[in-house]
Amino acid sequence: MSYTNFKIETDADGIALVTWDMPEKSMNVLTQEVMAELDSIVDQTSGDPAVKGVVITSGKSSFSGGADLTMIKSMFAIQAEEKAKDPATAAQKLFDLAGRLSSLFRKLETSGKPWVSAINGTCMGGAFELSLACHGRVASNAKSVKIALPEVKVGIFPGAGGTQRVPRLTNTQDALQMMTTGSSLTASRAKALGLVHDVVDPDKLIDAAKGMIKNGLKPVQPWDEKGFKLPGGGIWTPASAQLWPAASAILRRETYGNYPGAIAILKSVYEGLQVPFDTGLRIEQRYFTEILQTTEAFSMIRSLFISMQELGKGARRPAGVPKTELKKVGVVGAGFMGASIAYVTAAAGIPVILIDRDMEAAGKGKAHSEGLVKDSIGKGRLTKDEGEALLSRITPSADYGDLKDADLVIEAVFEDRQVKKDVIEKVEAVIAEDTIFASNTSTLPITGLAKNSNRPDRFIGIHFFSPVEKMMLTEVILGKETGDRALAAALDYVAAIKKTPIVVNDTRGFYVNRCVFRYIHEAYDMLIEGVPPAMIENAAKMAGMPVGPLSLNDEVAIDLSQKILKATIADLGEKAVDPRHMAMIDKMVDEFDRRGRKNGKGFYEYPAKPAKKYLWPGLKELYPQKDADKIDVEVLKRRFLATIALEAARTMEEGIVTDPREADVGSILGFGFAPYTGGTLSYIDGMGANAFVELCEKLAEDYGHHFKPIPLLKDMAEKGDTFYGRFNPYGEAQKAA
Repeated sequence: MSYTNFKIETDADGIALVTWDMPEKSMNVLTQEVMAELDSIVDQTSGDPAVKGVVITSGKSSFSGGADLTMIKSMFAIQAEEKAKDPATAAQKLFDLAGRLSSLFRKLETSGKPWVSAINGTCMGGAFELSLACHGRVASNAKSVKIALPEVKVGIFPGAGGTQRVPRLTNTQDALQMMTTGSSLTASRAKALGLVHDVVDPDKLIDAAKGMIKNGLKPVQPWDEKGFKLPGGGIWTPASAQLWPAASAILRRETYGNYPGAIAILKSVYEGLQVPFDTGLRIEQRYFTEILQTTEAFSMIRSLFISMQELGKGARRPAGVPKTELKKVGVVGAGFMGASIAYVTAAAGIPVILIDRDMEAAGKGKAHSEGLVKDSIGKGRLTKDEGEALLSRITPSADYGDLKDADLVIEAVFEDRQVKKDVIEKVEAVIAEDTIFASNTSTLPITGLAKNSNRPDRFIGIHFFSPVEKMMLTEVILGKETGDRALAAALDYVAAIKKTPIVVNDTRGFYVNRCVFRYIHEAYDMLIEGVPPAMIENAAKMAGMPVGPLSLNDEVAIDLSQKILKATIADLGEKAVDPRHMAMIDKMVDEFDRRGRKNGKGFYEYPAKPAKKYLWPGLKELYPQKDADKIDVEVLKRRFLATIALEAARTMEEGIVTDPREADVGSILGFGFAPYTGGTLSYIDGMGANAFVELCEKLAEDYGHHFKPIPLLKDMAEKGDTFYGRFNPYGEAQKAA
């Protein structure tokens, strides 16, 4: 029998080698077709007396990344259709659908033939659950091997047996840690935990897997054998009595109860370990069905799995524009940002010319990359040879003439219009006619900067976030005259350096910074009202933000906030800025010299390490303090999320952001907007425009006109619209819910 996605070869010893190699895909993924073929392969091999055992491996550089996004999308679409047709049976149909993969894996492990998974490269999610269902697991010791159950990061959890098999193979604490964080394991760590039986050199992988079968591997899982005991002794032991209360407390501390998928992991494991394995699978299936029906799961999967992949694959790239082959990139400005941009470019295999005013300054920029390379080598992320090759691609220079053959030039100089004007003129004097020029400005509108260019159609913004080597988002900003070729080239570059782009139209602060400063300014309002600073920071984190607004402002720099507020007044007039904000920031910077982390004192104090930062006690003296017991934390949480989401809605109304996927992904990757919501616009869609408008009207009444709902939202509320419905990024054929 032949298959589309698998190839089977049976050797003289009767061992069937099943090679998973999906045509026209860079990585294997679980699809309905793959599941159907695997089902047939289980039947074929179990029914063939000549087959003594089965080894499953990948024909690609990685084993598999798990479930296919199309299949995930279809599950939600099917659920929506069933709910509309027959709400009473919709959950049952989803339950049956959710259990299909789990049933298949159970069929495999009880087929009567020993199966061994030979893991090369990435093995994630459902693919690792497939491997766990095999009776043996062998992994390559290559650096590329990453083993994980990362489903919690997109709002769900391992629902194909993961919550039942992992804690039956390793101790419960490590099992919970792996699944509730979604963190990756190396092959050696997976072996130490008992999740992998052997780790071998890549060229010995298949032989080692076959060797397990030849050596008499039992076609029975440990939990199916009589007398099986759980690692660590099970639920009703003194150790578990200590573990479970602590595990629940730690999860609440880390997530504030915002992630139903993470809570479901604890429930599935706790309940599943008290019953026979098949009953445990049933418990897992019920929780998985429940989680699939949550707003959090729908929104997180859409934004963090589907939309991120679509944007990363060029969803916003202009059609018909040839791909830009980047043979050389120029970076002007070898300060922290420019040096970091040079580093990620060289890390992508692209030669870089790093320009500054003199060789000493340019050399300091390359030294920054040398530090990053040294750190990566020390942590095992790069070999010495790889590090040297990366650094060899960065050429420091003080001669603009070295940019003459660059395909793309990125300026990352000081945020000053005149300085940037000088750089634009110097660069355009030497580059080729078709070279694309990009500005990394974070505050200055691209259209205004492009007025200094002789080729505004090839002028674009590429806004990086700090630290560049860690932050996965870039904003690509279109000036009024930016052409399709410049946009395509910018997106090709962002894809080459493996970051996720969002495309926004030109405005002050673009998209991310507009939302970030609404977050920070709401904290200013709270300080002025007398809300205790610690309560402000904690309420923000309870709402799902990764860092409090005062801490974030310290990182951004308080004197930068002062500069932005002054520039806003200069450009838009006094009414554009709350005078109380200006007075507070002037006092912080000019009177107290508190500029943020960079000078060791801001809203926080920064003592010498290893001591941790702490809130500046003087903050309590700036404004009369309210009694914390009389402040509603839930209101504080809603204020933070609503003010940011409202600003995101304004950018849609103004046409700054045109695709809701970009607003959502940009808010999460750019500044960590409560990921469980799916992003700023999914937060509004999740509660409904009508409920959001009502919330904003109440907040506006109590806390200021900046909460006043905009006309777009009022119209959406009246018509029952969603952002993904009104600004549907998929076209009429795939109308989004």
